[in-house]
Amino acid sequence: MNESEIQAKRRDNEENATASRARILGLPYLDTRSFENSIPLANDLLNVSDMHKNFVLPLQKGGNGERYQFMVTSQTPSSIIRDMRQDYSNHGERVDFFLISGSAFKVFMLRYDPPKEENYDDIKISAAGDSETITSVSRTLNAVSTEKVFDFLLDQADKLGASDIHIENMRGTIRIRMRVDGILHPVAEIGKDRYRILMGELSSRANVSTVATTPQSGHMQTDITRDGSTHTLNIRVETVPTMYGQDAVLRLFNFDESLLNLDLLGLSEKERKEINEVISHPRGLVLMVGPTGSGKSTTLYSMLNALNTTEKKIITLEDPIEYGIAGISQIPINTTDGGSFADGLRSVLRLDPDVVMVGEIRDADTAKTAIQASITGHLVLSSFHANSTSAAFSRMIDLIGTNPIFSSSIRLVVAQRLVRKLSDNKEAYEPDEATKKYITDVLKDVPDFDASHIELYRPVPTKDNPFGYEGRTVLMEQLIVSEDIQSFIRGDVEDINTNAIESVAKKNGMLTLEQKGLLMALRGETSLEEISRVI
Repeated sequence: MNESEIQAKRRDNEENATASRARILGLPYLDTRSFENSIPLANDLLNVSDMHKNFVLPLQKGGNGERYQFMVTSQTPSSIIRDMRQDYSNHGERVDFFLISGSAFKVFMLRYDPPKEENYDDIKISAAGDSETITSVSRTLNAVSTEKVFDFLLDQADKLGASDIHIENMRGTIRIRMRVDGILHPVAEIGKDRYRILMGELSSRANVSTVATTPQSGHMQTDITRDGSTHTLNIRVETVPTMYGQDAVLRLFNFDESLLNLDLLGLSEKERKEINEVISHPRGLVLMVGPTGSGKSTTLYSMLNALNTTEKKIITLEDPIEYGIAGISQIPINTTDGGSFADGLRSVLRLDPDVVMVGEIRDADTAKTAIQASITGHLVLSSFHANSTSAAFSRMIDLIGTNPIFSSSIRLVVAQRLVRKLSDNKEAYEPDEATKKYITDVLKDVPDFDASHIELYRPVPTKDNPFGYEGRTVLMEQLIVSEDIQSFIRGDVEDINTNAIESVAKKNGMLTLEQKGLLMALRGETSLEEISRVI
């Protein structure tokens, strides 16, 4: 039985009880369900405060031979009905009273006294040292009605394009921070009463306890409506007990399946061709590496979307499922309660999938199982924590040792970051000689780099954009596994280190994150400071 059916059943039971109560009170019973949202209201008979106070509603305005009609509930004082009968009789008018249910009274009351629409100022991100904005936002959050404060916070975070909301216990207040374009900004400080409301909503919606003494993970969804359209916001919730209370981090995933597209990642023609060639192959291992929040999941999902056809069986193992995609079998793996990616992968391989996506390779067992699957007729996509593509090989070798099977299975490693883009209101400048030398040294072997003209750009803050950046873009390093790279993995080369692997990859034409970042800075897409921060 779904929620609407449950509500309808409850209303049936309430109406039956009201009908029985009407017989006891000697009043005619009225079932209003067929007209309570459509019948014209009989205004100018009672004021709203009397309706609320006495549980009386006008149904029909009498006079000229017509009877006055009112609706009452079992909570209406009998003295009110008696006095109204007497009053109308004294004026030569006839009056009838009907008993209605409490639910019917609430529906009519919302029509006679609709809730006032409350408008609150939008949350704004403050620049460094701007305490006035924080104070203003704090006042807004403390003023939002109790039942709306949680949804208001989520709506505003989504409107700002925030990826995280941090709710942090301080000694005397609760600090709210939001991560926008990869940077964490203080937003407001709220009272303990607001904190209890927010945590109460998290408890009921994300199934986390407000009194837990250990870290917890939860998940929830909400629909955000803006400008006439609605989108789903997936929210991963992490809580941890601290000295002053339970802190929470809400990671927001604005799901729009149309955005999971390789064409939107800003790849060069060469990079896109390399990815297409690898993922179109029926077997092999593809690894996405980078820190948390670098967009690895979005890129992996974009690859899955490109592969998602009726001819392919695609299965994912995720902790938790971040985006739901039609046509793909997605399996949640609860590693917090003892679930294992390795065990899940062994199980799904019996289902004969063409493509498998493993949320993350965290241990040797999962790594070996994924490698084994990738050489037995499956394309395996996964994420892995490493700073660069070359470092991924060093880390994997540390995890499983030199492995000939790994060398033949791994086909592509992609390292990724998200960098803030400069707004249109940017300023060009000529860097100092030390910076020019640094750029020249890094880019000296890059084709088409012109060392004679080096110009960079800096952000220009404005009142509307206090940071001078707007949105983020993908910075990506792709390492195609060649025979030279395989020799490191097999153990043919004694000196297995990140620098040695990277040197070989660069000779084979790979551009590093640093090189690609500097090229973006020279094109004016971002600043040198942003590249330094991210890399």
